[in-house]
Amino acid sequence: MEQKAKEAASHAAIPVSISAMLVTLGVVYGDIGTSPMYVTKALVAGNGGIGSVTEEFVLGALSLVVWTVTLLTTIKYVLISLRADNHGEGGIFALYSLVRRCGKWLIIPAMLGGAALLADGILTPAVTVTTAIEGLRTIPAVHAVLGDDQGRVVAITLAIIIVLFLVQRIGTAKIGHAFGPIMTLWFLFLGGTGLFFVFQHPAVLLCLNPVRGIAFLLSPNNHAGIMILGSCFLATTGAEALYSDMGHVGRGNIYFTWPFIKVALVLNYFGQGAWMLANSDNPQYTAMESLNPFFQMMSPNVRYLAVILSVSAGVIASQALITGAFTMVSEATRLNWMPHLQVRYPARTRGQLYIPVVNGVLCVSTLAVLAIFKDSEHISAAYGLALTITMITTTVLLGVYLWHSGKRVGAIVFTVLFLAIQAMFFIASMAKFLHGGWFTMLLTAAILFVMYTWNEGTKLERAQRRHMRPN
Repeated sequence: MEQKAKEAASHAAIPVSISAMLVTLGVVYGDIGTSPMYVTKALVAGNGGIGSVTEEFVLGALSLVVWTVTLLTTIKYVLISLRADNHGEGGIFALYSLVRRCGKWLIIPAMLGGAALLADGILTPAVTVTTAIEGLRTIPAVHAVLGDDQGRVVAITLAIIIVLFLVQRIGTAKIGHAFGPIMTLWFLFLGGTGLFFVFQHPAVLLCLNPVRGIAFLLSPNNHAGIMILGSCFLATTGAEALYSDMGHVGRGNIYFTWPFIKVALVLNYFGQGAWMLANSDNPQYTAMESLNPFFQMMSPNVRYLAVILSVSAGVIASQALITGAFTMVSEATRLNWMPHLQVRYPARTRGQLYIPVVNGVLCVSTLAVLAIFKDSEHISAAYGLALTITMITTTVLLGVYLWHSGKRVGAIVFTVLFLAIQAMFFIASMAKFLHGGWFTMLLTAAILFVMYTWNEGTKLERAQRRHMRPN
């Protein structure tokens, strides 16, 4: 009863409302909302291109994507993780604050998971905005101006990202209200375009059967083998950020908006699958070296709107990372894992905060990613690996939380099931290590080093103060 009372009080400042749900759409779902732009592209590329696409591949791969989103995002995060909040705040550091008294060893998964999430999140602005800008090349009139010069794409991406980080000082409430209507239109567009192709090829709905995914994972026609899960995992990369942003928008508003988000995402994946089934033997597409079904399935006139919305959604995906990073660093500071930085509160709404130093570090790091990797194909190769570590460590902490909440059978089932699933995703994602994953792992090690040394330093300082004389 006492725990329920605390939870109710912690969320009283952010009630469920149309306005708050609009902010939720604008702040929380940018990362996971842009996944249709590159997930199917990665799946097709990993299987040898559009020419190797068969009905077994489409139904099997889409089944793996749909059930990845269902298990990891809907069940693990929306239905379970959001219940574990620390006075309204979410994320791995807030979760650790709830279980830290249950064992000193829990500091290891908490630090490791937090560092990996911050490191992998730095790639979010780079991969989403770059992918969207590259979509401009699918429009003949724009391609005539941009050409194949990747330097121009990088320059446009740099300008957009710099502006995004500059506007953070005005607060996520104002940004959320500005982005909310755009994201609503984006998800309606995703669902609508996907539904259009589903009507043309309704057999794609057979992928809802999980047996299709499991059978294809073990099939010899799966050219990528278990490594295909590394591409499927990209469909749920925004799940951890969703949990971290709970303090900005409130749990109830996430509950009310997630069903709409998931339906829109799934419909778009279905639509891309239906288009691939209809065009797998089309010589116009089999000759393309790098094909993105998300853009190619649309007519040229619709593609203009798709590119405009995808660029906007890419910016908003970056926003989800930035607001989540502010929350995580704030939580780490309370745990004495990071230096006490200047924190500003640009809005009256509870949970809205802005940390200038963190904003600057994220900006510089993101620009460095663009300078190193340059295009979305190489950036996505590094994307997602470190996040599998975060999901594994979150599962460990949630299992401990459920165990000490009295739900011991549920804790065992939850921990065993999700550790097994996420271990497979980690193994699959390790294929990315030499192709760019090393970069996020290096960032993870650097952030972990800062946390560890600051924690040890503060403990040493406290120990010295206890032995000091009063005078």
